[in-house]
Amino acid sequence: MVILPFSGKRADTMNATIHLFDQLPVAPLADAGAPDAVRAPVRDVPLVGVIRNQRSHRNAGGAQPEITSRATLLVEAPTRRGELLDILRRFAEQRVDYLVVDGGDGTVRDVLTCGTAVFGQAWPQLIVLPSGKTNALAADLLLPADWSLDRALACAAQGHGVRRRPLVVAEVDNPQARVVGFALGAGLYTRAVALGQRAHRHGAFNAAVVVLTALWTVLQALFGRANNPYRRSTPMRLSDAAGRPLPHVQGPRADERFMLFVSTLERFPGGVRPFRKLGGAMRMALVDRARAGVLLRIPLALAGLIGGGPVRRGYHLLGGQEFGLELGEEFILDGEAFPPGRYRLSLGPRLIFVTP
Repeated sequence: MVILPFSGKRADTMNATIHLFDQLPVAPLADAGAPDAVRAPVRDVPLVGVIRNQRSHRNAGGAQPEITSRATLLVEAPTRRGELLDILRRFAEQRVDYLVVDGGDGTVRDVLTCGTAVFGQAWPQLIVLPSGKTNALAADLLLPADWSLDRALACAAQGHGVRRRPLVVAEVDNPQARVVGFALGAGLYTRAVALGQRAHRHGAFNAAVVVLTALWTVLQALFGRANNPYRRSTPMRLSDAAGRPLPHVQGPRADERFMLFVSTLERFPGGVRPFRKLGGAMRMALVDRARAGVLLRIPLALAGLIGGGPVRRGYHLLGGQEFGLELGEEFILDGEAFPPGRYRLSLGPRLIFVTP
């Protein structure tokens, strides 16, 4: 079996367009390496594979890839997602010492999704050159504004890096249909991302987008009419690894939630740290209903000032290794939408990202 093209369409969500994929990509599951087998560099002058998204925000206009004397570069600029699998296979055959992703969060997601069929658990160290519009992963890695390939390679030579595990979203009925990324959301989160796309078109990026969309979303949910789309719930059933339903404050519909957000990241643009007080690799925030008592506390939740465990008003912070998701509407993974369905959410390979 081979990876299928990332087919998709433009979805109109509250007058804002986001990319909606018709299906999850399908690829064989690679078993290369032990669970903690991040490959160490093997050359004095490292061989570096670079995947550059020419459509990313900062790469628009035909800017040329950075040249460095610290390494031998293999630069690829695919024009279609379907090309990624063959590119990564070539990089693996040549045993690149570092894999560079020059793009935004969506580019990282696509590389990780295709890379699970190539590297399995044994990945080279990764370097992210954030050139997208939001770059949540770069915020988590504390990458500075002047972060460059040359500086990253110097930091890599000094052993600077952090471990992160991505999320793996796989179809229950076909585990080979999966997508890999770092931030998943549904319900209100989907509508907030659509709003963020509109903010991008007006020149707001990174932290500004997060702050503006959070404020506007909360205000609409608080003061909007009953039929306001920012106030409605979304059909979803959530369960733990044993199949037990996750806690839900009693309400008219126990099979609906107002918002779902799951991530393995610790920090987000705009100083957002909702999981500050919650341990574990995979962490989940749930809001059951659009109740004023919860909505008024969203700024505290975004700052990580609300602890773990279920809250009486219907806000939950949960940690775990695996969850079951049955979603009646599309979900967002790293900025783009994927179709509703039954999914298993688990942790991906242990990766090392080079940091300052």
